[in-house]
Amino acid sequence: MQESHPPAPRGFAVCRREPIDPAAVLAAVGDVAAGGNVLFVGTVRSTTGGVVTTRLLYDAHEPLAVAELERLRCMAADRFGLVGCAVAHRIGAVPPGAASVAVAASAAHRPAAFAAAEWLMAAIKRDVPIWKAEERADGRCDWLHPETASRPGGAA
Repeated sequence: MQESHPPAPRGFAVCRREPIDPAAVLAAVGDVAAGGNVLFVGTVRSTTGGVVTTRLLYDAHEPLAVAELERLRCMAADRFGLVGCAVAHRIGAVPPGAASVAVAASAAHRPAAFAAAEWLMAAIKRDVPIWKAEERADGRCDWLHPETASRPGGAA
C-alpha cells in the first residue's frame, strides 16, 4: 500500500544568485482561502556591534540546500495548516541593505502564518546547508557558524 502525503502547498523553495523580489515571494503564496499572509525578509546589516560589514558571502551545496528548503516548506505547511509557503535564499555576495532570505506564509488566520514564518526561519538557520561569511571593511572575512550568527557581526 502506498503511503499518502498531503499535497505540497502553493509556493516554492529556491536558492538564487540574483536579488530576491520579496513581492514575488509573497505573491506566490496568495490564495482566496488565506486571511493571513506574512512576509519575512532578512537583509544584510551595514554595521553590527560597531563593525562595518561590506557584504555577506553565502555558499551552499545547492541541490541539498534546495531539497532541505522544500522539505521544511512542506513541514511548515503541514504543521501550521498553511495554504501557501515560499522560501528564497541568496547564494553568493550580498551587499548591505539587500535581501539574503525571504519567507512567505499564508494561512486561513494570522497566528498560523506568523508562527509558521518564525518556525521556518529558525529551521532554515539550523538545518539547511548554507554557509555565511562576513566580509568587513577592515578586510577581515570570517565564516560564521549558525550558532554564532546572532552575535555581533552576524546577520538575519
